[in-house]
Amino acid sequence: MKKIISSLLICAAVGSILSCKSEAKKEIPTKQEVKVEKKAAFILQDADSKINWTAYKTTSKKPVNGQFQKVNITANGEGNTIKEAINNAEFSIPVSSIFTKDTSRDFKIKKFFFAVMDKTELLSGKLVLENDSIGYSNLTMNGVTKKLPFKYSINGKNFSLTGTMKITDWNAEKALASLNEACKDLHKGEDGVSKTWDDVAINISSTFK
Repeated sequence: MKKIISSLLICAAVGSILSCKSEAKKEIPTKQEVKVEKKAAFILQDADSKINWTAYKTTSKKPVNGQFQKVNITANGEGNTIKEAINNAEFSIPVSSIFTKDTSRDFKIKKFFFAVMDKTELLSGKLVLENDSIGYSNLTMNGVTKKLPFKYSINGKNFSLTGTMKITDWNAEKALASLNEACKDLHKGEDGVSKTWDDVAINISSTFK
């Protein structure tokens, strides 16, 4: 009887030890891998971008300045250098974000110019840098995609480009005539001739953080 009781006690002790070891193993926390997403050094969407333009009226070519206050980067736009971030970046610009410091003029440009075009709630395109000083944008407006050549420079964290857009290259003669008719008296010069020019100077700058 003593042997039986002794054997039972030994089995219980061994079972207790094994049980403790098993529980101790369960209490060891497993290490979880934390994935750190690597952020690009330059992100175009986060840059302070200004899209300025200058149109012209009257036969003496009087400048009218304006800007688009919003731009969305729809693809790419990141890189380890500013050039990488700009090259192949795709964008869209809502025409509703136009601003000329004159609400009446803004209304007329939206209604009698852009609204006359085909599917032009947005201007969209892609930036391509050909070398260290020139590039082009495949710009879509009025249902037409054309190359808009530009010159550019990079100074420190600032990127800037300049170019000239010829509106008629995007088959927008109808829209141009519509705007000129809506602004007929305002676009008259000293000679009494009302004129809206088809070339627009583009000046864009992006300051990266």
